[in-house]
Amino acid sequence: MNLAEGVQIVSFGILAVMMLGAALGVVLLSNIVYSAFLLAGVFMSIAGVYLLLNADFLAAAQILIYVGAINVLILFAIMLVNKREDFAAIPGRWFRQGATALVCLGLFILLATMVLVTPWSLPATAPVAIESTIVEIGKHFFSDFLLPFELASILLLMAMVGAIILARRDLIPEPEQPSDVPLMLPERPRELTSAGNNTSELY
Repeated sequence: MNLAEGVQIVSFGILAVMMLGAALGVVLLSNIVYSAFLLAGVFMSIAGVYLLLNADFLAAAQILIYVGAINVLILFAIMLVNKREDFAAIPGRWFRQGATALVCLGLFILLATMVLVTPWSLPATAPVAIESTIVEIGKHFFSDFLLPFELASILLLMAMVGAIILARRDLIPEPEQPSDVPLMLPERPRELTSAGNNTSELY
């Protein structure tokens, strides 16, 4: 995308605000369904940033894989489990929230330091840009990174199977009688037997 510098800055600012707002909503909202939908907003904002960086393939992969597959799988697991439990206060919750805030703050400082220290200007002797990034990404994806790709697919399959098992556990009723009782056929009613004898006497 060959946009003017001012348009790129404004677009990046809008996408950054959308991304940070949706990410805070994912963490702070108590309704997990709303958090899952806001997570899709985060993924869409990241795809917009990729478009600003002229990485059209990464933007399309971000939408197809993260929004169209992973986020839909998360929503499917939430809707399938459908646990309705009242909120109960956890003892020592303030300690967990404080530890989580410290970890998030440390990650933010680390990423901010990396952004400020990294020289973003390309030198004059920079290598020539690859003509077809899709071909190069495909080569690395199915050669060097084939094992992580297969492991990710196995993990997604395990998550789906686990969600189905959790949902089925609530639907399957427990047997009321012991399973060692032998199965017996119902007895024939005596009225039908007597009616059959009377019919045979007529003939």
